[in-house]
This record gives sequence, structure tokens and C-alpha cells, in this order.
Amino acid sequence: QSQFVESGGGLVQPGGSLRLACTGSGLSVDDYAIGWIRQAPGKEREGISCITLSGDRTHYAASVQGRFTISRDKAKNTVYLQMDSLERGDTGTYYCAAGNPLRFFGRCPTLLDPHGFERWGQGTQVTVSR
Repeated sequence: QSQFVESGGGLVQPGGSLRLACTGSGLSVDDYAIGWIRQAPGKEREGISCITLSGDRTHYAASVQGRFTISRDKAKNTVYLQMDSLERGDTGTYYCAAGNPLRFFGRCPTLLDPHGFERWGQGTQVTVSR
């Protein structure tokens, strides 16, 4: 089954950094707008960032604005999420997924609504703790 694959999660102390990576298995991140969605324990999924197909625009949830940076490397067929100044509230499972191309035409889902994404990966765990 074609899907995206996340990597780079782990355990980090508050204030630390991690870089997540999203690549394709049977499909290419270069063909879609790509978003990062996270789910904290006991909470609903939250869209936190997205980059358009062309890479001309990036979007962030208020909860991560100024701390996280999304980027593309088309030569490596990879989308990254650089996470700095991590907080305990950033703990959760992080997924990458594609913005539905038939609804958004290479743009990001409105307000980073998780329902606007498809082809979800299996997720990578991020734990922020001392």
C-alpha cells in the first residue's frame, strides 16, 4: 500500500530539538502538499504545519508558530519538520500526510484540518520529558 513514512522521533528534554522526516513508500512527497499532524495522548489530532506542492507557502498552527519549520528537499524526496524549543505539550505521535489533491489542488487544507489530509503514515513518537 502506498503511504508516507515518518522518521526522526525520540525522547528529548524540554528546550531541545528534533528533526522529523517524511518520505514516500510507493509514492512521492514531491507530488503533494504535505502536512504534519500530531496526536497527543487523550486528545484529537491536530494539524500543525503544511507546505504547498510548489513549496511557495508554509502554514503553522499557533501552538508551534515560531518554533517549528517545515521544508522540502526535492532532490531527496523528503519533507522535514524542524522542531526547536520543544515543550512537554509537544509530546505525541507525529504523522505526515498529503493534502487531498482533488480538493486543494496542491494547496494546504484550510486551517490545517486533519480531515483534509490523506495517505497517512504510521507515525513517529515524540516525547518531551526530563
